[in-house]
Amino acid sequence: MKYLLGISVLVLLTLGGCTKETQTSEGNPIPIIFLVKAEPNSIQQFKDSFTITLGYEDGDGDIGYENADINTLEIKDTRLTKPDYFYVPPQAPTGSKIHIKGQLVVKLRNLFLLGSGAAETTTLEIRLQDRAGNWSNKITTAQLTINK
Repeated sequence: MKYLLGISVLVLLTLGGCTKETQTSEGNPIPIIFLVKAEPNSIQQFKDSFTITLGYEDGDGDIGYENADINTLEIKDTRLTKPDYFYVPPQAPTGSKIHIKGQLVVKLRNLFLLGSGAAETTTLEIRLQDRAGNWSNKITTAQLTINK
């Protein structure tokens, strides 16, 4: 497991779910992601963390980079206009062409209210880019409530 601390955001990536299925490049080279779980559905700003477990599958195994300066996981708070990007390490040996699937666990810390109210709701839109530049499908979390 590797840790990345961004501006008020910590992303945890769990590699334990990655499995090798074939030794060929057959299959869809475009990554597919799906939401396994996102919890809790209500948090206190600056105190609680929001954890997202993403499932992924890729036909040629080119998810993630060795260079930690290359960020390929996009997470957009729908209250904002621009997304944030995060590092994902290689999910298969670089240079290999294998079908992979597994899970990434993303832990977001220090989410906060944008306005002056006591609570706000939002959803997060997520997608993943592989080394070939292919973007996965976009998924959206259930509504999250952020409380003062």
